[in-house]
Amino acid sequence: MTNTKKIILNLLLLAGISTSFNALALVKLSSGGICHDTSSSFYNRTKNYTAFDNLQDCVKSGGRKAYSKSNKSSSSTIHDRVRQETGSYSKKKYNRKLFSHWIDEDKDCMNTRHEILQKTSTGQVTLGSNKCFVVHGRWNDPYTGIIFSEARALDIDHIVPLKWAWDHGADNWSKAKRREFANADVNLLAVKASVNRQKSAKGPLRWLPPAKNFQCQYILRFTRIAKMYELTLSPSETSRMRDLKQKLCN
Repeated sequence: MTNTKKIILNLLLLAGISTSFNALALVKLSSGGICHDTSSSFYNRTKNYTAFDNLQDCVKSGGRKAYSKSNKSSSSTIHDRVRQETGSYSKKKYNRKLFSHWIDEDKDCMNTRHEILQKTSTGQVTLGSNKCFVVHGRWNDPYTGIIFSEARALDIDHIVPLKWAWDHGADNWSKAKRREFANADVNLLAVKASVNRQKSAKGPLRWLPPAKNFQCQYILRFTRIAKMYELTLSPSETSRMRDLKQKLCN
């Protein structure tokens, strides 16, 4: 932090105003790797960030310069810049309910979650009293390498998250295709619940499994599923994914 910012912070504290070093940030490096200065369209909306005194230092750290509100451009170009900054390729508002997930496709009273738990258990499973849900089994979580026996400790993760898919083309899919994608075995894994929630809707450029020996397989599966469902990546994302794949799978 510069001496000027320290002086400002001390003056604020003397005046009884509580703040932080980051609150005095002139440039914010977002979790997505974008450098937002005060002219950025997303400056005020960027809440989780690393603070820098100037744009040059932020870019030197590996960040990319954000689109500036002062730049004049066509609406299509502006939308492309928004895509770059947010990772979204959709102008439509996302709603998880648009993906009919955890359905009972074969009408046997067991939904997709419990079908996956039953299929992926490496030991005998114990079902609930009504035979519609899995209670116990043996699952090796590839994201952590931990073996679980309690079904309630696991989430069923979409390798390619529904929100990520929406932002990369699924917003234009039919209702039937979104339903199929949300319940496709190829895109589902039984994993530790807390790790799945840390991942949230992030793709490989923002999140990788803690188990390093699964990271290569993870990005390979992710890109194969994205290609299978014809999801669209930007040229920047394509390049960065290729670099990450080479790094993890070399």
